[in-house]
Amino acid sequence: MNEVIMELKHITKYFPGVVALDDMSFTVRKGMVHGLIGENGAGKSTLIKVFTGVNQPDKGEIYIDGKQVHLTDPMVAKRAGVGCVYQELNIVQELNVTDNLFINMYEKKGAFLDYKKMHARAKEIMESMGQPVDPRTECGKLGLGVQQTIEIGKSILSEARLVIMDEPTSSLSESEVKQLFKTIDLLKEKGVSIIFVSHKLEEIFTCCDDVTVMRDGKWISTTPVKDMTKDLLISHMVGRSLDNLFPKVIAKKRGEMLRAEHLNSAGVLNDVSFKAYGGQILGFAGLVGAGRTETMRAIFGADVLDSGDIYIEGQKVTIRNPKDAIGHKIAFLTEDRKKEGLILIDSVLNNLHLATIDRDRKGLFLDRSKHRQIALENVETYRIKTPTLETPSGTLSGGNQQKVVIGKWVNTDADIFIFDEPTRGIDVAAKIDVYNVMNSLVEQGKCVIMVSSELPEILGMSDRVIVMRHGTIMAEIDRDSEHFNQEDIMKAAWGGKL
Repeated sequence: MNEVIMELKHITKYFPGVVALDDMSFTVRKGMVHGLIGENGAGKSTLIKVFTGVNQPDKGEIYIDGKQVHLTDPMVAKRAGVGCVYQELNIVQELNVTDNLFINMYEKKGAFLDYKKMHARAKEIMESMGQPVDPRTECGKLGLGVQQTIEIGKSILSEARLVIMDEPTSSLSESEVKQLFKTIDLLKEKGVSIIFVSHKLEEIFTCCDDVTVMRDGKWISTTPVKDMTKDLLISHMVGRSLDNLFPKVIAKKRGEMLRAEHLNSAGVLNDVSFKAYGGQILGFAGLVGAGRTETMRAIFGADVLDSGDIYIEGQKVTIRNPKDAIGHKIAFLTEDRKKEGLILIDSVLNNLHLATIDRDRKGLFLDRSKHRQIALENVETYRIKTPTLETPSGTLSGGNQQKVVIGKWVNTDADIFIFDEPTRGIDVAAKIDVYNVMNSLVEQGKCVIMVSSELPEILGMSDRVIVMRHGTIMAEIDRDSEHFNQEDIMKAAWGGKL
């Protein structure tokens, strides 16, 4: 299908001190899935906001069906047939499926809402996307995959001709991802166009027809996916070849730094025991709900254990809260950087020192000169792209936010670093920056524990892997073991014996 339904020509968008979009053009064709990819900070989010009327361009034109339009706000864009499923879902958890689908689009029968008609239509829409749920079900009781389908359903209900999906698989299980791809195929059959934004290269090759690469706010290339290779795509994204996506460094194994013995938490953890060593990365693999994050939160004192013991360098310790954990030189980079890792409205400078405020005092006052010098070194070391140290952290791209979180914890001079989903939602080049931080830590003799749902990442960076299922350790695999492969790790994650 070659019919152009929407076109952006020479779009430029300025923010204070930043050119977010620089002469950017983009063409959307009917019934096609168009991938959009680029490093964090490439301008993807700003481009989405132009498509949806959140931001208006300072230069350039937008055309729909060949006619120039002005998308002055999101409602205008919605009426023009543009829908968007954002990475952070806009679902009211307390409302049911029907109410979430029809919010701001309620059907009436006289003076009253026509729930009979709306329930029937909601059921029809959800079933058409492979989610036959009761439309009267409260959304907070549904999984993320179903909630995301509801967001897509809003676009169907508003008869959107273009649906933008922003990192749609970032929090989905493998089965939910497969269902999403089926939904995308159904939308294509109906002639709906989709812009698919993802950092996961394999997804671009799985479901997209074309892919556009952005870099530094500029258009770099648009290519049919069948003519693209992974190496070429990465080269377009970062402007250089990345020969090794997982720059693993084998460091000298040091002594035991962390030992967990018989950790139990009712319905969550079941007799979890393991050891972690200095100079190594210990990977934790498993399916969603396996108990990996819960194990790390318990060790860090964020969740309470029913029983179990924790040892640091052979000494039994009591960790009642995160402050105790930090006192024992444990750092924890949580999987949700926006809610738990950063104060989004606060500056990059202050966020970099959140975990060291008590330490970095000069008498009764903070040593701001020292803070600033350390922060400048962090920005240079971790290649944090920020206009100034005073810039609010929430305005940075996802990859740069993650680097701020990493800098915050490295500044504590911890010995044990727990990285929970450290590269979720960040681009290839930023991922390599994170891996190199891990390499630097283990080369210093530090202990790194990495929780990841990305098996290539687990295999690429781990010295040992622990596989969990339903709060239980199913397998422990060394890097030189015959079982150190994707098939055996998945087998253990599903409950199989190795």
